[in-house]
This record gives sequence, C-alpha cells and structure tokens, in this order.
Amino acid sequence: MSVLRGLESKIEGLFEGLFGRAFRTHVQPVELARKLAKEMDEHRSVSVSRVYVPNEYTLYLSSSDRAQFAAYEGSLVGELQEYLSEHARREGYALLSPPRVLLQTDDDLAMGEFGIATRVAEPEERGPATPAGSTPPVPAQAAEATVIYRATPEAQQPEPVPEPPPAATLTIDGRIVRLTSRRLVVGRSRECDVQLDDGNVSRRHFELVHEDPDAWVVVDLGSTNGTEVNGRRVAGRKRLDDGDRITVGGTELVFGRRDQ
Repeated sequence: MSVLRGLESKIEGLFEGLFGRAFRTHVQPVELARKLAKEMDEHRSVSVSRVYVPNEYTLYLSSSDRAQFAAYEGSLVGELQEYLSEHARREGYALLSPPRVLLQTDDDLAMGEFGIATRVAEPEERGPATPAGSTPPVPAQAAEATVIYRATPEAQQPEPVPEPPPAATLTIDGRIVRLTSRRLVVGRSRECDVQLDDGNVSRRHFELVHEDPDAWVVVDLGSTNGTEVNGRRVAGRKRLDDGDRITVGGTELVFGRRDQ
C-alpha cells in the first residue's frame, strides 16, 4: 500500500505549487489514477489459473482539461502507467504486456468530465509460443464501452466508506479469522491478508472475494499445488457455503457464514 501511496503523491506532485492552483476546477491527476485502477478491477477475466486484466486504457478528456495537462502530458502518462503496474502487481493480476495509457480529446465532454475505455491488446512483439500444458493467454479484445466520470469538486465530502461484508470467518487449526474486507489474499507471504505457515502453500495462493448481494467466492491465484473445496480442485472460482472446507498444501481452512 505504501508504494501506491507514493505513486499517488508523485502524480499529485506534477501539479503542485503555482500550477496546482490553476487546476482546481479541472480533472485532477490523482483522480484519474484511482478511476483507472477501478476500471482494472471491474474488468477482470478469470482463466483456468490466472486473473487477467486489460492492458490498454484510453482516457478521453475535454479539450479544456487536456490543454491544462499539455506541459506535463508525457510525465503524467508515465506515472499513470506505473500506478497501474503496481496495482496489478499487488492484486496478483496477469497482463499480456505492461499497462499502456492513451490520452484522447473528446469535444463532447465538459470540463471536469472524463471517460475511460479498456481493452486487452496483443503485445506489440509476440513472445515464444505457449509451452504445452501451460495456460494460454486470453485473446485480444475490442475496446469496452467508455465509462464517463465527473471530477469530484474539492469542497465535496469524500465518498462514504462501503458497508462491510456480511459476517464470515475462516477457522484455521482452531484459530478464527473474521473476514472484515471484501477481498482477502491467503498465502505464505507476509504481504497476504491471511498468512499460512505451510511450505506447500504458494506465496499468494488464493483469494476470497465478496460479491453482491451476499456471496463469497474463492479464486485460485495460479498456485503451484492448487486449491480444493470439499476435496474438489477449484478451476477458476468457486462459490462458498457455510461449512465448506478449503484445502491448500497441508492446511485446511473452514469457511463460516456466521460469527463463531
């Protein structure tokens, strides 16, 4: 998280000082970064063992907003691409190539409005053929429909924090872990939300995701030894019910839908 905060600070730093005062009524760079990450999250595609996300993001700006960024456009694009790369790394997403951000002017947009279109694009240079038995990459796609955002006025209150997910728990060797976030990564790494001390568990083994209205799913993150639910290997994602047993390596975790 500290890395993402640092990148946000660098993006904001492009417009600090005398220049920053001129952009108070325009689109803010840090807001572009956060909405790009939101679009990455919302356009995930789960394959057999990986979670793919778009690698090309087209930002549509009003002519007025883009004119304000003219002197910094190259630096801004570079920082936005770095921000997306770090977000994908932290979430364990797979990309066909490093994220690419394109800026376009759309005269139909008013000042303070911007649009984002995403797509999975083929890398400019093809790599070697996919080895037999490995997961083939997702095919290139046409651009998704453009999503329009409006810049948040500086005086406006921040968006309310979303309500926590319904009460759910993981029981691990008698230890109860309450699931207080809508997305939790489980694995051997210290960076995981739930860390397991098991040499047969991958560093980022699987993810628990709360999906509206009231569903929890388990998503294998391309682990070495796979993830099983009630003795059956998970291919992609699997919805969980109260009492389901998740097995990874030599560790068993019991999912519960109520506080215990």
